Amino acid sequence: MIRVRDDFRRHQLAIAALFFVLGFQYATWVSRVPALKAGLDLSEAQIGLLLMTCGVGAAVSFPLVAVLMRRFGSRLLSVVSALALGGILPALSVVPNYPVTLLVLFCDGVAVGCLNVAMNAQGAALEARFERTTMSRLHATFSAGSLLAALLASAVTAVTGTLAVHFGLAVVLLVGLVAVARPALLADGEDGEDAPAEAAPKKERRGFALPAMATIWMGLAMVFGTVTEGAMNDWSALYLKDVVEASAGLAPMGIAVVSVMMVLARIFADGWRTRFGDGRIVRAGSLLAGAGLALALLTGGVLPTLLGFACVGLGVAAVTPCVYVAAARQGSDALSLVAAMGTTGLLAGPAVIGFVAEATSLVWGMAAVAASAAIVSLCATRIRWPAREPRVPLDVHLAPDAT
Repeated sequence: MIRVRDDFRRHQLAIAALFFVLGFQYATWVSRVPALKAGLDLSEAQIGLLLMTCGVGAAVSFPLVAVLMRRFGSRLLSVVSALALGGILPALSVVPNYPVTLLVLFCDGVAVGCLNVAMNAQGAALEARFERTTMSRLHATFSAGSLLAALLASAVTAVTGTLAVHFGLAVVLLVGLVAVARPALLADGEDGEDAPAEAAPKKERRGFALPAMATIWMGLAMVFGTVTEGAMNDWSALYLKDVVEASAGLAPMGIAVVSVMMVLARIFADGWRTRFGDGRIVRAGSLLAGAGLALALLTGGVLPTLLGFACVGLGVAAVTPCVYVAAARQGSDALSLVAAMGTTGLLAGPAVIGFVAEATSLVWGMAAVAASAAIVSLCATRIRWPAREPRVPLDVHLAPDAT
């Protein structure tokens, strides 16, 4: 059983490297948006369109990802898309004009969509193969990649403002990680397509087919979960400043509180999933997020607001990992659609909250965020979650860290 544990760790670290790569690559180029803005002499509106173009590329990648997953499997797709993301960075350092930049970032979004589906398929397959929860920790690795990218950007810009140097260092790290991780990724046949016994039998798909209701409920849960997560990142600081009247130094603490709670929760959430099951975690967590934020809006004040934001970070942290696992058990098409819907929620959510705030007030906009979290709990009651049954041999031989 020691070999089983070692195999699990080897695969887990390899798949975690994919999550790290995605977080690191995204945060690397986003951290240099000011440099892109200055170099291409862009307006604020043009920068907004750049960011949206990347999201649109990820959202519309669903048909392509579904085909690629069926044809090549998650292992090859994850490696190719991760290397493609590495190639995006040097391209961004030499873009000659704004239209080319839009094209490059659209391609970046497509590659993000491919890697997002492939790496989550790998993570779900790892859980199924070893009967151990790990998806939440894998998603925490994404946040770790974003953090390291921010630190590297700060260090490099302190020495030189040249994008080519910064992105060149980032590419070396990304390619090195992919090269080290590739041999330990789950091979075709182990990537979850045929893993779940309770999933519907696979049929050869030709042309377009309407998604099953189970997939639609998963997609809706993902949409409203990512709306909640994205809106908190985009609007929490402004809410603290304009509504709660927090100081300029305290306003950014909203994002910090949400982010820290999400990372901490994802570190421990796999143990909670094993003990209570995915469905309970998603239902209870989303209710906590919605109720905590609603109470903060009613109470007012800096401290209650930050506590409400902490409830959101804690409550929604496990939503995305759990829904990805459930979707992966339905096959690559379901996973691709759910991932695309999640990207759409992350892209459109903050804008919708802005429209609500413009028509009413930011308080009502944040109330819509609380409602989104509550809707996730409702959707979770309609999802068939994977059963969590204790496996005595693994639990005994892998203790005490088999969470």
